[in-house]
Amino acid sequence: MPLNIVLIEPEIPNNTGNIGRLALATGSRLHLVKPFGFEIDDKRLKRAGLDYWQHLEVIYYDSSEEFFSSNSNADMIFLSSHGKRSHWDINYSDNMFLIFGRESVGLPKPLIEKHQEKLFKIPMFSEHIRSLNLANAVSIIVYEGLRQLR
Repeated sequence: MPLNIVLIEPEIPNNTGNIGRLALATGSRLHLVKPFGFEIDDKRLKRAGLDYWQHLEVIYYDSSEEFFSSNSNADMIFLSSHGKRSHWDINYSDNMFLIFGRESVGLPKPLIEKHQEKLFKIPMFSEHIRSLNLANAVSIIVYEGLRQLR
């Protein structure tokens, strides 16, 4: 029943470390797509991931193209504040790939345009905020998936 957490070009090591910790806690796989905004041995990533990183299943890709060609038959959903449908409308499946974009700009526009039918958002109820912290957003999505799949 593992889920696959995919970070496209993550920029903040602390977020990636926390998401790695979450992946291990939930039995999920972590897919990291380069380029990164940090070095993979960054002490902030290690601090956030604590000593758990060695136990985590992490799959690295040199580019988005490599990721999508390697996983072309996977069931994928895309998360973006530009989505029209709520994450509560996602029908999770075993081994589903949950695709998240960069902290500063989210998913690349071509991905958003190409995958409108699989694009979801986490509802926010204030006009004073543009987005949630990436690690928090991933947590919300993963635990909703686990709740549905249990």
